[in-house]
Amino acid sequence: MMTFLPKLLLLVLLAFPATILMKGPGVAAQDATEDEEAEAGEEDVVDDATAEDEDDEAEVEDDENTELTEEKEEEEEALVGEVRASPNADTIILFVKGEDFPANEVVKFMLGFTNKGSESFVVESLDASFRYPQDFQFYIQNFTALQLGLVVPAGRQASFEYSFIPAEPMGGRPFGLVINLNYKDSNGIMFQDAVFNQTVTVIEREDGLDGETIFMYVFLSGLGLLVVVGLHQLLESRKRRRPAPKMEMGTSSHNDVDMSWIPAETLNHINKASPRKRNQKRSAGSDE
Repeated sequence: MMTFLPKLLLLVLLAFPATILMKGPGVAAQDATEDEEAEAGEEDVVDDATAEDEDDEAEVEDDENTELTEEKEEEEEALVGEVRASPNADTIILFVKGEDFPANEVVKFMLGFTNKGSESFVVESLDASFRYPQDFQFYIQNFTALQLGLVVPAGRQASFEYSFIPAEPMGGRPFGLVINLNYKDSNGIMFQDAVFNQTVTVIEREDGLDGETIFMYVFLSGLGLLVVVGLHQLLESRKRRRPAPKMEMGTSSHNDVDMSWIPAETLNHINKASPRKRNQKRSAGSDE
């Protein structure tokens, strides 16, 4: 028994350090895992806070951009509102051929300007354009502006002539026609009078003979000529194939018949037995 106790103590001393060494890494691993989870949680919190800050900054920027856009629009509206017609000027328009707008033809109108004020006006330019009927801010065809630079004194009138040509592809469709007269007073303040601002319909051009009609007539004429030539050739070919009729010649006299191929004995026999010879002999006997 006494000999067994030292061995047992030695075994316990050897097994105890081994047990401590085996438990140590597991505890360390658990501690490391808990630390990583804590760090990940802190990072998530930081990311959420950063995202919230970015969203707040984006909202602030959007609000600032919206305010700037509204301010610009207000400024543009204010500028547009400044360009208007003067109460001391009066305009009138007259289309030479009526309010018909045929495509690819000249449209001409006369514009009258009356200065009713006490100061002179300088008429700068006259322009016209076709606009989209649903949105007059969208240009379809912009015509050349007529530069005038004419001074109209107080109480005087002036007239201007302007012409434009609607494009041919616009025929048969409605467009907004805008005619503007630009002028300024003696102080340099600009004015713009929309003399004509209405929706009009461009009339499609109707020609008596267009290219398609001429081509159709030429094609039909050529086709008819080919049919006539074909029928003529067919009739000629049939005439050539038909055999010529044979004419039978009668034997009214021996002079017209070739007797060379008949033997002499046969000819003598025929001559002796011929009724003409007999008649000739009988007539000769009666005469005697």
